[in-house]
Amino acid sequence: MSLQMVSAVSNSSLLQPGCSLLNFDGHVFFFGQKGWPKRSCPTGVFFLDIKQNELKMKPAFFSKDSCYLPPLRYPAICALRGNTESDKHQYIIHGGKTPNNDLSDKIYIMSLVSKTSKKTTFQCIEKDLGGDVPEGRYGHTINVVHSRGKSMSVIFGGRSYIPLAQRTTEKWNSVVDCLPSVFLVDFEFGCCTSYILPELQDGLSFHVSVARNDTIYILGGHSLQNNTRSPSLYKLKVDLPLGSPAVSCTVLPGGISVSSAIVTQTGDTEFVLVGGYQSDNQKRLVCNTIVLEDNKIEIVERVSPDWTPDIKHCRMWFGCDMGKGSVLLGIPGANKQLVSDANYFYILRCKGAEEDEEEELPTQICSQASTEDQGDSTPFEDSEEFCFSAEANSFDVDDIDTYNEDDEEDESETGYWITCCASCNIDINTWVPFYSTELNKPAMILCSNGAGHWVHAQCMDLSESMLLHLSEANVKYFCNEHVDLNKGLQTPKKVMPLKKQPMKPLRKKKTMNLTTPVKKSFLRRLFE
Repeated sequence: MSLQMVSAVSNSSLLQPGCSLLNFDGHVFFFGQKGWPKRSCPTGVFFLDIKQNELKMKPAFFSKDSCYLPPLRYPAICALRGNTESDKHQYIIHGGKTPNNDLSDKIYIMSLVSKTSKKTTFQCIEKDLGGDVPEGRYGHTINVVHSRGKSMSVIFGGRSYIPLAQRTTEKWNSVVDCLPSVFLVDFEFGCCTSYILPELQDGLSFHVSVARNDTIYILGGHSLQNNTRSPSLYKLKVDLPLGSPAVSCTVLPGGISVSSAIVTQTGDTEFVLVGGYQSDNQKRLVCNTIVLEDNKIEIVERVSPDWTPDIKHCRMWFGCDMGKGSVLLGIPGANKQLVSDANYFYILRCKGAEEDEEEELPTQICSQASTEDQGDSTPFEDSEEFCFSAEANSFDVDDIDTYNEDDEEDESETGYWITCCASCNIDINTWVPFYSTELNKPAMILCSNGAGHWVHAQCMDLSESMLLHLSEANVKYFCNEHVDLNKGLQTPKKVMPLKKQPMKPLRKKKTMNLTTPVKKSFLRRLFE
């Protein structure tokens, strides 16, 4: 085992905890960025070109018949391989968190359509499910089993939000362990069936699962209810006869009490278990070799790499499986780097150079790590695929159409993430949309005090209707700190209607009627 430190590129902020790695024919892709995709890569899927100790990101595309794939964080992913050697493998993606912190219950199948030096195209299809559809969740695993010439997917574990009927304002986004049910998913007919097994008593999340043929081994994991890491080793056996499937569970000795562990496959029946936590505040620096045979599993301790002092003394670490026997590990950079979310990264190679050749491995693994994402608590998750520069893995890809994050709008300089007031709690790492009009930036409003300054609408406790009114109406707004000095947001003064003076009627002029008899004396004076 060799440990190599790699340097992170400057435009790596899109790679945040919760992203997922997909390995297609030795080419590594990732999806599931923390925010919503931007115009430079609307699919949110990138090809990672690692060359000359530098990582470049090239946007990938979807075919016209593809469905929309949201950037899901902490989903369950596994490879689905065809029955013949000519069939290319696909990836199954289930569950995960959206940028709005909604939990997905959908299943997607992603396959590689074409790849050239300038463009990579995927096809993404959403599978319609019926029956006992598993609820939206994250931190779970999915595997594919093969029995009697048929295949099915098996979903187990994870966490979900508490039921709506039990939610309160204070605990609206609280999560709980999902019930320890085993779900069988038949992709051919789109049917889901759940099984409750007496051997599985507690829900698990961020565990490790390894599948071979018709058997799945579940190792480790964390239980929120008991706040424990299970030392049990479970063996699930799935039989797929012509009739109804049969699922059985056996508890085996020799398990490992660990969560957030990472598993990478180094051979047809050999795996390496790396990292994880053996308690909330104690990392697990021991590595193990897992060997699967037809009906048994063997777990033995192996020689660990020469961990650096930074890895030994850091409180947290995280990582993911890069495929082909390589694991990416990261530790927080703390205050050693200028960028607040910067980390140090290492690539751990579990195979020798002579063994590092491309091979199709029929065994599947799925590992989940940690208890929460970096924005919530412990940032160690197997779903946190951080992929950065390394000298060994290089792909002969042109630099044309390379994604450059500098082309995107720098949100740190536009003022959306400022501290607008003393009670401001808007943080770029933990913010989620609050208003229906928000997408990837918080709504702001201009305070008209003095020269004017911008404040977050959420920090001002503005309702959505009031925010829409202020955006449409031509009125001045003053924030909570200046509203006492200037009362610009108020009901317009009542204007009294003008009183119209009634017009005086015109007086009739007297006219002389020549027909009226007049006195002679008057006529005499008139003509004299």
